[in-house]
Amino acid sequence: MTWFRNGWGRAVSAAVVLSATAAGLGAQTAPDAAPVRVDKATFGATGEGTVVDIYTLTNRQGVQARLITFGALLTELKVPDRTGKLGDIVLGFKTLDQYEGPHPYFGATIGRVGNRIANGKFKLAGRAYTLATNNGPNHLHGGVKGFDKRVWNAQTVSAADGAAIKFTYVSRNGEEGYPGTVTATVTYTLNNKNELRLDYTATTDKPTPINLTHHSYFNLAGDGGGDILGHELMLMADRYTPVDDTLIPTGEIAPVRGTVMDFTKAMTIGSRIDRVPGPPPVGYDHNYVLNHGGRVLAVSAMVREPSSGRVMDVLTTEPGIQFYSGNFLDGTIIGKAGVAYKKHFGFCLETQHFPDSVNHPGFPTTILEPGKTFKSTTVYRFSAK
Repeated sequence: MTWFRNGWGRAVSAAVVLSATAAGLGAQTAPDAAPVRVDKATFGATGEGTVVDIYTLTNRQGVQARLITFGALLTELKVPDRTGKLGDIVLGFKTLDQYEGPHPYFGATIGRVGNRIANGKFKLAGRAYTLATNNGPNHLHGGVKGFDKRVWNAQTVSAADGAAIKFTYVSRNGEEGYPGTVTATVTYTLNNKNELRLDYTATTDKPTPINLTHHSYFNLAGDGGGDILGHELMLMADRYTPVDDTLIPTGEIAPVRGTVMDFTKAMTIGSRIDRVPGPPPVGYDHNYVLNHGGRVLAVSAMVREPSSGRVMDVLTTEPGIQFYSGNFLDGTIIGKAGVAYKKHFGFCLETQHFPDSVNHPGFPTTILEPGKTFKSTTVYRFSAK
């Protein structure tokens, strides 16, 4: 068993050992040696009449991930607390019509380009492209109908140590203003080490920007469990990309040391949140430059919720991670637990390339060329102490 030392000065296991003896999920406690399985059911039909399926992945500890073909979207993720009690730790809805309506990308696969593109404009191979401006003056998360609003094809795939489902979507040339026909896949694997692994691929027939990411809002106290300000966060990032008043990077890569952006040691999310610079609503919505540079799959973030004891480690091959503290949640959305999602009721850790990279030659490139394959992996690893 591999161990490493985290920012709380204690050992965390890279494999998870849980003491849970109750049988059956009805008790909301992880059963001992439950069967690995993938279950399929109908979740609903879109307004256009397309059937949307829901897949439930279950590992041997009884941990469950539920995913729908609409948006290749994660609707539930049930993991144990320190007593073995299962809790759903992602925000979301019970019905498809809620996911079809306006919402802040709960659990969605984001593409073609996650995060923001300044003024919805970029140039590629000497040609100017104009995209929808759906976030103030800027383009956000693939546009008006990005990958999060598309119905993906799904198929179960074999996994050596768990349950897996592969989603595929073909984005046609010109969709949302982007060049080239892109075939994108994301495979979710829930393994028996209580890791939810996301493996992305993309290919194209014309040069095009690609920046795929996952947009779950996490609350390790459980969905509807209050705000996340007491969660303890550590980011393996000594630098970040400062932004302007519309959250577009200025192009600078700045050190976090000595600033409210510094999470190189574990800090509660709320300890300095009221001092984060920028326009209201106050909070974090910033890209962190990961120390490993996206060269290997490495631990990039660690989060602990003290009351439940749940710990989430985030590993990625991406060079950046967008930390968002749920600033724009305002209580107008009622979630699946019947609780209004208020400001800071969830946080996101979006593994990705930097925002607006297509307009910053000094940032790692997001341009995918024909004949090449975009590949990216992110792992959410869970334990409880």
